[in-house]
Amino acid sequence: MNLIPLYPEIFLLLATCAILLIDMFLADSKRNITYMLSILALLGCGVLTFANSDHGTSVYVSNNMFVSDPMSNLLKLFSYLAVGMTLVYSRQYVTDRGMSNDKLGGEFYVLALFSLLGQMIMISGNNFLIIYLGLELMSLSLYALVALRRDHTVSTEAAMKYFILGALASGFMLYGISMLYGATGSLELVEVAKVAASATANKTILVFGLVFLVAGLAFKLGVVPFHMWVPDVYQGAPTAVTLLLGGAPKLAAFAITFRLLVEGLFPLAVDWQQMLVVLAVLSMAIGNVTAIAQTNLKRMLAYSTISQMGFMLLGMLSGVANGNANLAADAYSASLFYSITYVMTTLGTFGIVMLLARSGFEAETLDDLKGLNKRSPWFAFVMLLLMFSLAGIPPMMGFYAKLSVLQAVLATNQVWLAVVAVLFSLIGTFYYLRVVKLMYFDEPTDTAVITASADVRLVLSINGIAVLLLGLAPGALMSACAVAIVKTLAS
Repeated sequence: MNLIPLYPEIFLLLATCAILLIDMFLADSKRNITYMLSILALLGCGVLTFANSDHGTSVYVSNNMFVSDPMSNLLKLFSYLAVGMTLVYSRQYVTDRGMSNDKLGGEFYVLALFSLLGQMIMISGNNFLIIYLGLELMSLSLYALVALRRDHTVSTEAAMKYFILGALASGFMLYGISMLYGATGSLELVEVAKVAASATANKTILVFGLVFLVAGLAFKLGVVPFHMWVPDVYQGAPTAVTLLLGGAPKLAAFAITFRLLVEGLFPLAVDWQQMLVVLAVLSMAIGNVTAIAQTNLKRMLAYSTISQMGFMLLGMLSGVANGNANLAADAYSASLFYSITYVMTTLGTFGIVMLLARSGFEAETLDDLKGLNKRSPWFAFVMLLLMFSLAGIPPMMGFYAKLSVLQAVLATNQVWLAVVAVLFSLIGTFYYLRVVKLMYFDEPTDTAVITASADVRLVLSINGIAVLLLGLAPGALMSACAVAIVKTLAS
């Protein structure tokens, strides 16, 4: 059996197990060794995935249950980058709390790598159960991470909510998969698509299963009305874990949405697109309006995530119009580009939040950003770039991402939907610009010196500059997304 496409997953599993064993024998003061080994593991995965990506076609292994294709390789590379940046931003935060009652030690790094392994399996899954197993591996790791601060009441409550609602969503998804298996007799995505396209399957059972499947996906994306966990978990989790939740898992969530709905259930596109319209509009409405009322920075960013994921769904629901799928590649590549843009911007935003935190102090409220320009003009400017990108203000990367999604919507003649999206984006601009106003026009409430290691300063600076440069010249990344989607759909 050809195991080469599985090498990144096998390497990460072995590396994570080795890191876990090594970490057991390390004192808290030596935790940097765990951090360095984790970064090296990510670099190894990146090299193996990049070496895999030169074939440019889809390679199926393990009885067609696992696929290595251009889209999966692109998403995996960005997932490694996202987790790597998360570990860089979190290192000081984790170190400060590793020797306190918060107890964020080596477990953080090991569970982060196990959650990444689950995401990689989700991204490359070509079988309903394989995707589900990857989802559960990622979810269980994240549940444990949210609950790491055992003596912290808010964290424990957030972890309980996340676990219970996550189990419920997993049940929805598993029930939907069982219905689809009953209707099609297969768990392989390509086979399910073939049977769904024929007249042999029971359409009622297919649609019934689809409803439960979309409900499960909506929870993982954190869109309305399955968004209840997002603000509580973002606020209750340690900031490093919140960043881990808001980064790479969103790329994996896009991947399984694409795999299940586009590759597995494309013949039912008319049905699931109608469901996504409702989810997208409600998410943009509730996410943007509710974010305005928030004073807690992490809750505000949580509602921002809800609205951003609603916007991403606009591309997913624009692939088929009047039974014509000619626009599918453009629409799905716009969604992919939007997902990558959101993750890059979120990484930097939470990086700034953790930069302001220190031992015994959490930067969690909007007031903590007051006067940041006087305390650190450069990082205030980086935060300004990130807020402008999230708001979709040119020439930032976020503007082009929103523009490409809106073009996909307009191409299907859903003008009303594009107008609604623009209106709610304008509403959302208010709370992003409020952050800029606090940084530049208010007096600082905290005069402590902002200290950060050289690697954090370098990566944060590159993160902010990249958001600007990819807005000025988005062609290369947009082309990479388009090529990945076109080749994946063609194979």
